[in-house]
Amino acid sequence: MPTDISEEAIRLQHLENIRTAGIEPYPAHTKRTHTLAEAREAGTDSEVIVAGRIVSKREMGKIAFCHLKDMSGRLQAVFSASQLDPEKYKFFIKQFDLGDFVSVRGKIFVTKAGEVSVMVDEFDILTKTLLPLPEKFHGLSDIEIRYRQRYLDLLANEESVKIAKARSLLVREIRNFFDGHGFYEVETPVLQTLYGGALARPFETHHNALDIPLYLRIAPELYLKRLVVGGLEKVYEVAKCFRNEGIDQNHNPEFTQIEFYWAYADYQDLMDITEELLPQLITKLGLSLKFETEGQTVDFTPPYPRVTMRALIQEHAGIDIEDYPTQEALYKKAIVLKIDGVDKNTGRGKLIDEIYKVYARPKIVNPIFMIDHPVELSPLAKRKPNDPRYVERLQLLCVGGNELCNGFSELNDPIDQEERFREQERLEAAGDDESMPFDEDYVTALKHGLPPTAGLGMGIDRLVKLLMNAENLKEVILFPTLKPTKGEGRGLENTGGSTQDTTLPITREEAWELVKKHTKETTNLNHYLESEAVMRALAERLGENAEYWGMAGLLHDIDWEMTANDSKQHLTIAPRILKEAGFDDNFIETIVSHGYGCDCADLITKNRETKIQYALASAETVTGLVYAAALMRPDKINSLEVKSLLKKFKDKSFAAKVNREIIRECEKIGLELSEFLELSLNAIKKIAGQIGLN
Repeated sequence: MPTDISEEAIRLQHLENIRTAGIEPYPAHTKRTHTLAEAREAGTDSEVIVAGRIVSKREMGKIAFCHLKDMSGRLQAVFSASQLDPEKYKFFIKQFDLGDFVSVRGKIFVTKAGEVSVMVDEFDILTKTLLPLPEKFHGLSDIEIRYRQRYLDLLANEESVKIAKARSLLVREIRNFFDGHGFYEVETPVLQTLYGGALARPFETHHNALDIPLYLRIAPELYLKRLVVGGLEKVYEVAKCFRNEGIDQNHNPEFTQIEFYWAYADYQDLMDITEELLPQLITKLGLSLKFETEGQTVDFTPPYPRVTMRALIQEHAGIDIEDYPTQEALYKKAIVLKIDGVDKNTGRGKLIDEIYKVYARPKIVNPIFMIDHPVELSPLAKRKPNDPRYVERLQLLCVGGNELCNGFSELNDPIDQEERFREQERLEAAGDDESMPFDEDYVTALKHGLPPTAGLGMGIDRLVKLLMNAENLKEVILFPTLKPTKGEGRGLENTGGSTQDTTLPITREEAWELVKKHTKETTNLNHYLESEAVMRALAERLGENAEYWGMAGLLHDIDWEMTANDSKQHLTIAPRILKEAGFDDNFIETIVSHGYGCDCADLITKNRETKIQYALASAETVTGLVYAAALMRPDKINSLEVKSLLKKFKDKSFAAKVNREIIRECEKIGLELSEFLELSLNAIKKIAGQIGLN
């Protein structure tokens, strides 16, 4: 947010004037007898001492009307030169600003206009503010500022305050509910030597003293069930969890969920208690069980329908998954159904899930329990006794298939559990980076006996988003995960940015002619145009020089065809060509840097260090993924979506020569993978006509 320097200078002078007058502008102690809401109800002539922030200030002759604000509400404070010492009144008018915190003492009265107010007898400064209130910035509608500087968002937007209060109330009510049902709240490790309890990619860190890798937990499940083994029959945790995956309207890498485990219960009991819990939470927030959210009217009046996953797919996709009992048969059908992001190595359970997501999930509006999932999708759930191909699992779905709850009758057969962990190991070996690791200690715990148990997890952020009709999960997470702004990337120089000379010796048209002089293959020319487009888009996103970054993308492989017969010579001729064209050493080093770590030009031992170097490497590499994905579609790039591109990225057998780790270097410049893929896809779509992809 830009700082109004002149306003800050004025306030700094007011600060100095207050101190010169012998007044401490940041006192250590204050006294308050009433909140502002309590003062409003105290009655005429009541003596009160209230405190709050000045949010409005209007002077009329020798009287000033100010509104103070605290968390309870607002109250008008009237400052009068006849009620106060004239010099003290003048001091208030000249030295106090909007946003300052003050305490005032006086009596409650009602103005002629009928507004309950306090007539000020005495006042004190509590905090002198040096920057203006958000209203100075047009009500703070800028989404980036709102999420980055939530304190300003809360000051300016009542809806944000409402959501924050609702979330706090909801978490408190969840605790009250489970406490009232005999559950014990516990805490389990956030730092874990093995991650587990869900299929997700973890964040990894390192413990220096023990010299071991550690993972931020993706779920508390396995530890909570260990406690049930130990005799704590009803436990729950309000758990902060972390998953190293994309960010979108329904996902944040850091999120909060409630998980509970209940001995001698099964998944039918979980559905019953969920139908009791949710109406209680909704009512506590002052909502009707029938309300508007995400453009739909939903009705949370229980009971909720309980429909098998098989039946949902049968209804909406028109196929019975039991007609395709093998992976091979179902894969062929998935191709007919035009399911993206799957291949001949995709497991049968994953194929079923993808068919559900494409055909059934978007049709869901009112809450529904989807139950009885294929065993391949649920490595921790108990098999159905009458059909071991399925498990006793539930997902509570609502509005477009958004998942509110996930639970199951817990698998307590240690032999079965061990085999399912082995299957997860096989999936990991095949390239699934979201598979679950083998947890030997958990299997040992099961061998000591887990009683029949049911467990459920519910995402608190997503539930608040639904109930408060928020557009984005970032609205309900007070400090969501965001990419760093310019200058925030730790250890990255702004090479190619404002801190360095970005003067270019030739125009873009001259650079293109230089490229064509040394390049004849259309495929290569297209690659340079794609790299230029992505680099320009990155520069615009990061606030860098788009001409400079685009030029780097256009010229990065200028000697590729000249060294085609000996790839180890790549980037040995480029420096000379660029030097002759007038480019300086910094630009040339940027070009060469995309070959760092590769077996060419003696670059294999060198590492990228600057922002533009990471950008160029990831940008020119991602074009290969986008191009390959587009060529597989009848309409090429036109209908290609980022979710499909992300699946192609995860499928290591697709475009196998595209280095995924280099693409992930986008994270070095503050972009999540999904965000970078979306930016790249959109950039290339804009030039699709030039490169034969429309």
